[in-house]
Amino acid sequence: MNSNTSAKADVAEGGAPSWLLLGAEPLRAVCELASAQFMNKSALPPGDGHPVVLFPGLASDARALAPLKGLCEGLGYTAHDWGRGFNTGPEGDIDDWLDALVQDVVSQVGHADERISLIGWSLGGIYAREVGKKLGTRRARRVITIGTPFAGTVQQTHAGLVYRLLNGSKAQLEPNTMRRLATPPEVPTTSIYSRSDGVVSWQACIQPGRYRHVENIEVSGSHCGLGWNTEVFAIVASRLARR
Repeated sequence: MNSNTSAKADVAEGGAPSWLLLGAEPLRAVCELASAQFMNKSALPPGDGHPVVLFPGLASDARALAPLKGLCEGLGYTAHDWGRGFNTGPEGDIDDWLDALVQDVVSQVGHADERISLIGWSLGGIYAREVGKKLGTRRARRVITIGTPFAGTVQQTHAGLVYRLLNGSKAQLEPNTMRRLATPPEVPTTSIYSRSDGVVSWQACIQPGRYRHVENIEVSGSHCGLGWNTEVFAIVASRLARR
């Protein structure tokens, strides 16, 4: 596991992962799930009960988040999935869509003043970052992204075809949108990435620039198995426990 708190490029370079890595994704994810079953979670730091909201990746839902949600609940946090079921990507005006998502998050958690930690896997990490920005430091506590290509282009992921099949439109990012997505939330933010990710380029998952409150952490794993990867579990538990 490697931590790197800065990146030199403003926008990640390179293309999508190799087809060999992509083809190995299902088997690797199954192996990671099996490994998670034998993980000794008693050694992880306990939680303080604060709310945690989890966002699924493209073409997934609460079932994919179940191991991560179970981890958070087992540690003592009040965990919620995003509440919108199957993730087909944003629709219509992005700001209107995000504003509605923020309201959904706040409604799920309740109207207490307790700050919320936001965890997103793949595309869900972009939701977590953008919701964190809109909530601000008053309501957002921490943001954790897992295999999320917030600093790259659509050419650096194999998910574009899936998005087109689900959403009916081509995934496109204008320069202003790319700069916006690459800007981190104001709260402590952790980006977890894997160089052996077979779906998104690992370079696109690294926060560009230098920020004291942002860290990039490398793990070993597949993209589809990061949600139950034991290294990811340990990082999530460690970061959620920080005040």
